[in-house]
Amino acid sequence: MTTKTLDLGCGLSIRNPFNLDEIYGLDIRKRQEENFRACDLAVEPIPFPDNFFDCVSAFDFIEHIPRILYLPHRRFPFIELMNEVYRVLKIDGVFLSVTPAFPQEAAWRDPTHVNIITEQTFPLYFDDVNCWARDYGFKGAFHIEGQRWGEGGVHLETLMKKVPELLQKE
Repeated sequence: MTTKTLDLGCGLSIRNPFNLDEIYGLDIRKRQEENFRACDLAVEPIPFPDNFFDCVSAFDFIEHIPRILYLPHRRFPFIELMNEVYRVLKIDGVFLSVTPAFPQEAAWRDPTHVNIITEQTFPLYFDDVNCWARDYGFKGAFHIEGQRWGEGGVHLETLMKKVPELLQKE
């Protein structure tokens, strides 16, 4: 059985953190390469079918996705991106996020960082226990497999597993 990984915001080199068989990349920059697609994930969906990937990764990427936009109506691009990640992952597929995070200065230094992540962002908003992002339109749920500060203590590394959708809380 062939396994597939998608690297969001891959830049010039597509990463394959779990050494899967097929690698795909998405970035805002256009280039000619097999299994690469240009896409602005702040305003566009992930251009792949449902339940297609075993892994999705985002290295130094999600901090560039706005939390809220008014175009002309209010949208939550980060929530929409998490819905898309959930949609393209197979059940039990994993999402790996590696991002500069609060309270580290690197989270704030780059003027294109518009989405500051904390140690509580994923466990409170996108997990299968609290899932507070449901109030903003998140339709899935992830089990937090692990979270740690990477080497140097700047990047927060979060590994989440897609679980079946939770029943809507009344």
